[in-house]
Amino acid sequence: MLREVAEEVISPRFRALAAEEIMEKNPGDLVTVADREAELRITEVLTEAYPDALVLGEEATAADPTALDRFGSAEHAFTVDPVDGTKNFVRGSRDHAVMVAELLGGEVVRSWIWQPQYEVGYVAERGAGAWRNGQRLVRPPLEDGLRGVTSRRRWIGRALGTLQALDLTWVCCGVDYPKLVEGAADYALYRRPKPWDHAPGSLLLTEAGGFVGDFDGSGYRPQAAPPLGLVSAADRATYELVQGLIGALPGL
Repeated sequence: MLREVAEEVISPRFRALAAEEIMEKNPGDLVTVADREAELRITEVLTEAYPDALVLGEEATAADPTALDRFGSAEHAFTVDPVDGTKNFVRGSRDHAVMVAELLGGEVVRSWIWQPQYEVGYVAERGAGAWRNGQRLVRPPLEDGLRGVTSRRRWIGRALGTLQALDLTWVCCGVDYPKLVEGAADYALYRRPKPWDHAPGSLLLTEAGGFVGDFDGSGYRPQAAPPLGLVSAADRATYELVQGLIGALPGL
């Protein structure tokens, strides 16, 4: 379904957006006609298939922030990020994705990430593993010198203790989490995460052997009150190491 929506709604507009097809929800926070149309299509499919589930879409939530309150108490829910990495998409970067996650009883149980320009799909199911185009994923062993990335630009170049200075992420969680799983980075730091950005990738990473937790030391739960920040790490030991050092970062 995500692949079909991307083929019909998103990819035809890649590097072909007209100026009037790009808007701002808030200063610097872009949205395009592709985001809105893709979310409507995905939401319709999910609502028809699961009429009792709550569907939390990024763009619908921008129009009605109270949707987050309903999401917080929903027994069965889906998150939808129709074009994750909208700025990349607008700038003509291939680093964007379409993402959906399913939650039951507060836990992410299934997730899907489709990268249309790379034609790569990632699927995770709780207890059944993480997969890339049908091939099972296992996080490769850590090497000396942990590489950290962050989406918060004021943290770029900062070092946590004796760890390497932080680099910029791929500015798209639908690319960041697969990169973490595949070993391109060992941990990522995010500030004030949104559930549609992190629910899909958090399951992918944990099913491949990683760990995702809050800055305060708790495991990540998308339906809980939004945490100050997240550490998404290659394994639990890396998470605990990094989590113990983040107090030195500016602007927490």
